[in-house]
Amino acid sequence: MATGMNQTTISKPVKTKGVGLHTGVDVEVKLVPAPENTGYIFVRTDLDNFEIPASVEYVSHCSYATTLMRRGVVLSTCEHLLSALRGSGVDNCFIQLDNIEIPILDGSSEDWIELISKAGLRDLNARRRTLKVLKTVDFEEDGRRMSIEPSERFEIECVIDFPHPFIRRQAFHFIMENGSFGKQIASARTFGFTHEIEMLRKANLALGGSLDNAIVLTSEGMLNETPLRFDDEFVRHKILDIIGDVALLGMPVQAKITAEKSGHAVHAALMSKLLKTEGAWEII
Repeated sequence: MATGMNQTTISKPVKTKGVGLHTGVDVEVKLVPAPENTGYIFVRTDLDNFEIPASVEYVSHCSYATTLMRRGVVLSTCEHLLSALRGSGVDNCFIQLDNIEIPILDGSSEDWIELISKAGLRDLNARRRTLKVLKTVDFEEDGRRMSIEPSERFEIECVIDFPHPFIRRQAFHFIMENGSFGKQIASARTFGFTHEIEMLRKANLALGGSLDNAIVLTSEGMLNETPLRFDDEFVRHKILDIIGDVALLGMPVQAKITAEKSGHAVHAALMSKLLKTEGAWEII
């Protein structure tokens, strides 16, 4: 059992399989315990165990999902799994997969959380390192705004605004504390609009998308028969994505993030600006 002061990894390997949201390919993923100071490392078993660390420096592009690339090797849609690892308090893990994209599973982090809890956590000898934000850094582009500022804990205040009867303006203030990720965030699913999906499919994206792994919205309602998991499931999913993208800093973060209409590209831009800003952070 993990106590909090020391770094953790999972106790034993666990695996699952599913389909990639954008590529539609079948993929098997195995989470494997990793030693201290490893962080999260993706291992492409289909490419001779080529390693891609989950790090801001390898973010390649992020229109509809966060994609990492190292020396031309790509790994796509990693944010929901990274969110679950961080939300479960796992510091170090090898993520072995045999294809280009992490499976979407049910479109949330719920299945990942269950997989991680099946593996269990164990403490390692090294102390946990935290990236503590010392001064506010913000980023804005086309009305999408995001900032990160000093705080005593890790918290996110997020606002989204869509002209859709099920969404409109939603705000949620999340504080990462004992079990809060699993209760409030993990089961919020990804969502998309029918008009977007047609466009994505033309671009050979969202090929694995279905009503089993996303909330699909029409102009007036939704195609899914099953109800929303929360009234504000949409903003909660945004927070899930933010946690996954912030995990690319490579360690837990002590800061408050404020996001308005943000997206993967904005998250990545803010993280890299934070790292480059002199005196904005320290590692404790």
